[in-house]
Amino acid sequence: MATACKQWPNIIKCTSVMKLKKIARILLNVIFWCIVAGVAALATLVLIYGNDLPDYKRLATYAPPVATRLYASDGSLLIEYAEERRVFIDFDDMPPQLVNAFVAAEDQNFWTHPGIDIQGITRASLNNVMRVFGFNTRFSGASTITQQVAKNFFLSSDRTLSRKIKEAILALRLERTFSKQHIMTLYLNQIFLGARAYGVGSAALMYFNKPVKELTLSECAFLASLPKAPNNRERAVDRRNYVLRRMVAEGYVSRSDADAAAAESLNINSGFTAQMEDDFQYFAEDVRRQLLGKIGRETLYNDGLYIKTTIVPELQRAAASALKKELDSYNAGRSEKLQGAIIAMNPHTGRVLAMTGGYSFADSSFNRATQAYRQIGSTIKPFVYLAALERGMSPETLLLDAPIVGWRENDTLWKPENYDKKFLGDVPLRLSLETSRNVPTVRLVEQIGVRNAIDVAQRFGVYPSDMSNLNLSMALGSGETTLEKLVLGYSAFVNGGHRIQSKLVDYIEDRYGNLIGMTAPVIVDWMPDMMPPERVNVSDPLSDVQSLYQIVSILQGAVERGTGRQAQVPGHTIAGKTGTTNDVKDVWFIGFSKNMIAGVYLGYDTPRPLGKGAGSHMAARVFSEFMKTALENEKNQPFAVPDGLSFVRVNRRSGAAAASDPNGTIIIEAFKPGQSPNNVAPTYTPVEYGDVQNVSAPVVGGVF
Repeated sequence: MATACKQWPNIIKCTSVMKLKKIARILLNVIFWCIVAGVAALATLVLIYGNDLPDYKRLATYAPPVATRLYASDGSLLIEYAEERRVFIDFDDMPPQLVNAFVAAEDQNFWTHPGIDIQGITRASLNNVMRVFGFNTRFSGASTITQQVAKNFFLSSDRTLSRKIKEAILALRLERTFSKQHIMTLYLNQIFLGARAYGVGSAALMYFNKPVKELTLSECAFLASLPKAPNNRERAVDRRNYVLRRMVAEGYVSRSDADAAAAESLNINSGFTAQMEDDFQYFAEDVRRQLLGKIGRETLYNDGLYIKTTIVPELQRAAASALKKELDSYNAGRSEKLQGAIIAMNPHTGRVLAMTGGYSFADSSFNRATQAYRQIGSTIKPFVYLAALERGMSPETLLLDAPIVGWRENDTLWKPENYDKKFLGDVPLRLSLETSRNVPTVRLVEQIGVRNAIDVAQRFGVYPSDMSNLNLSMALGSGETTLEKLVLGYSAFVNGGHRIQSKLVDYIEDRYGNLIGMTAPVIVDWMPDMMPPERVNVSDPLSDVQSLYQIVSILQGAVERGTGRQAQVPGHTIAGKTGTTNDVKDVWFIGFSKNMIAGVYLGYDTPRPLGKGAGSHMAARVFSEFMKTALENEKNQPFAVPDGLSFVRVNRRSGAAAASDPNGTIIIEAFKPGQSPNNVAPTYTPVEYGDVQNVSAPVVGGVF
């Protein structure tokens, strides 16, 4: 009995061990079958939701929509075009503290989890349950950075179970396919951070006006706080400080560094955007319109192009300043404001160096340099006189400046007038153009023919080639064109007679640095056996170079001693022509040096007389003011002289050789072979308009 009693403890012990083993086997079976069920459920979910998922592998060559940027010729940024503001940043260019800030704030286990964070899911579930039962815990989600990439690129933001399952499956696949660094690059370049900024590169510019590499710890923490509430600025400091505390908890920064960053004020730009000066807006808008037509909206706004324009900031500011100065002077005390435009370019290449289409783009975006068609007045005269020179006349050919009463063209009766109300008798062709006399011009058009006079303006692109209304008034400047077309037409006078197009863009690069569209010359390394490149074919000259030089010489005289004296630039050789329409509704000046041409237009948007004291001298002053800056550091360069011309000293008033007529102003005249000075000085007594019988007829006058 005693022996049996002694065995009971062992029996009880054995029984307990057997029960524990049985329980353990049951638990293991439960766990096993739970795992089997879980795997089966997961397999079922993958089978159900995983077959029609998007092609995530295309993220290997991720090319997000990126802002296109417009640059001046000196490399300074003018403006950006984008539907979504975005600057793509490679992972290697991301500051480590910026990456760490996002990991600490959004996904603490990013570097170790396989795409979904079981530990994070468990923690979030417990926190949310405790929150429901009244405990002071934060509601939290469990989406990893990889899951956010999957959602942002491929899925909607719908709060549905099916979307979360697809998100998890995609995240697992992304992790198997790409490196953590590539996934982080996708995330930091795609995430929306408010203010229309997508990605950290754009957000750094939007909020702090600096690249990511210059961000401080405080600024990095602020950006990392934005994904939860991108457009809520009220709690910006609190959210930044939360991220800093998370960075300390994760060991990314020390407590002292975090405290120092938390003490910094957040100097956040208010709605920052790449704003350029108002002075550049007209030019930039013309570039935008042209590119929309050439490359389309999608490419312009989303392909991250680098557009190098022709604009020279110093010249652009000088042009805008000169125009505003004249407009301010005229508009003082007036209710309706006079408008104007100025455009400057290289006459040999057409590269636009400055363009202002009005007083202020903010007030009116209408570009009066390229969009406003206005009567051009006497700025057409050089083309008319060129037609005469092409037909053998010389700069000293005499034209009669005498009354024309009752001169009829079809059903129109004309009474031409000169702006000074005088008739000078026989005047050399040069003097007539230098002083912009109307009556001799009418006689000249009658002599060479209206069609021939207008043909030159059409040939040089001032008037359209298909214009059918060919009459005297068109030959005297009643036709309409733009300031840009006039400047391009005058460019042919000084560039050897070649028709050029205005050029606003030097070249365009895509986001990878490849030249596209309008390209610059390809630069190659020199080799010992390299031959010079073949000469680029150019079009035949629009006129003979000798006649062109004679026109340039006369227009130089117009600036030195004629109607364009206000356009003089001390120390520089300048040629140009004034223009004023009837009743002084529009005033012009087109002028040029050897390598720069500029045109100025002034007038009301709804044409009406400018009033007493106004005239083309106003436009000439704007030109001079601008060119003084443009040529300030340039050496004077006389106009190139073609072969075959002879130069003779003549009396400016008579066109006779100085030896025959030594009294008065003596100039040096350029003659073609077979041409020579006039034999004798003409005699004529000037006549005032009061001595001329008035007739009822349209007046051609006041244009100079």
